[in-house]
Amino acid sequence: MTEYDEFAEALIDQLEVEINEEKENSDLASKIDEDSSFNLTFDSLENASNAIFPWVKNQIKEFTELTVPETTKIQFPELIELKKLKGKRIFTTDDAREFVDSLVEAISKEDIGKISSLMKQDTVKYLVYSTYAKNYISKISVTFGDYLEDTIYLNKLFFSILPKIKLYSQGPPFESGYEKIKSSYIGAVKMAMLEESIHAIQHDLYKSNKEAVKKVNEVYEDLAKTILDLDDDTLSKIFDYMNLDPVPDEFPIAKRANLYFVLNPEYFILGTLPPDQMATKEGQIDTKLAEMIPQLPEIYRRWLKPRQQQHAAMTVIQGMASFAIRNILKDDPDFKNYLSVFKGTDLTSFTAQKNMGINFAETIYGKLGKQAFKKLIDEPPDTLELKDSQLYLKRITG
Repeated sequence: MTEYDEFAEALIDQLEVEINEEKENSDLASKIDEDSSFNLTFDSLENASNAIFPWVKNQIKEFTELTVPETTKIQFPELIELKKLKGKRIFTTDDAREFVDSLVEAISKEDIGKISSLMKQDTVKYLVYSTYAKNYISKISVTFGDYLEDTIYLNKLFFSILPKIKLYSQGPPFESGYEKIKSSYIGAVKMAMLEESIHAIQHDLYKSNKEAVKKVNEVYEDLAKTILDLDDDTLSKIFDYMNLDPVPDEFPIAKRANLYFVLNPEYFILGTLPPDQMATKEGQIDTKLAEMIPQLPEIYRRWLKPRQQQHAAMTVIQGMASFAIRNILKDDPDFKNYLSVFKGTDLTSFTAQKNMGINFAETIYGKLGKQAFKKLIDEPPDTLELKDSQLYLKRITG
């Protein structure tokens, strides 16, 4: 077994829990279908979402005064296709697009040989993008939907089997819990449709985020190449200096991969410098480390600005959507049942959960009313303004 094969096996092993969960849910759904005592059905995801879509558009228009584009459509990919779609959400450098699509497809199919071959073909791109692929695919089982290029994608597997699994698990008589489970299912579809439809009106923010991420990944590719090109003597000195766990010399790729992940600024800098502090501070690179890797200070300098832009854009994208959903669905009985049945919580606890994005959207809405949403899209805040909403308000109203 080559070192590349071991990397490929390790990657699939990290997804074992999710892969097993997918198979278990599918097997249980098949078992339920074969049980003659269970003859209750739920409206198909296609019918439910298409029926809800006009309501969703009206609610968004009423709350934000913004219109969901008429070009927005809904699709219902099967599991493998949804995983490949998640790969499209990895915003790569231009020449890495084909590689990443192939990698995501290989991971989706658990094709260890293909994964190994791709790593051998381009180790730089593998180091940069395999983590993205793993993280995106590992969340499939809890992904309701996604939005990309004028299309809302809903998780057909999740919505098709979870309601009947929930009902079946309660035991007979199944009719007693049917209406509440049915309502909670519709509540989940409403929430997913609202979230992805709100993303459809955030086109400019999505574009800003995409361009920022591509620049960040360009820096990551340069970092990976720099580390893979290190000679063995320098590499050993860096491991000793940083007191890193030793890696046997017969695993040269693994040794360099470990260093890449340690020095990746997402961890090396953000470990001590959270994103909300990046507006006013920069990570200080150890002088000795910079001597051994002269390219490192410039790599980190190039990374900072697009990472700030990415952080700001995603904070607004997610915060705006969450704030709108909470307000639109606060009195919706289906949504309350969804929270109870699927999340094990209630509306009070749900709305008590806050983060920087929600707090910022709430503050700007409190000052500007419905005009807040257009302003946030057309004139988004930077990281400094996210920390101090008064700076943002002064800029856009001054």
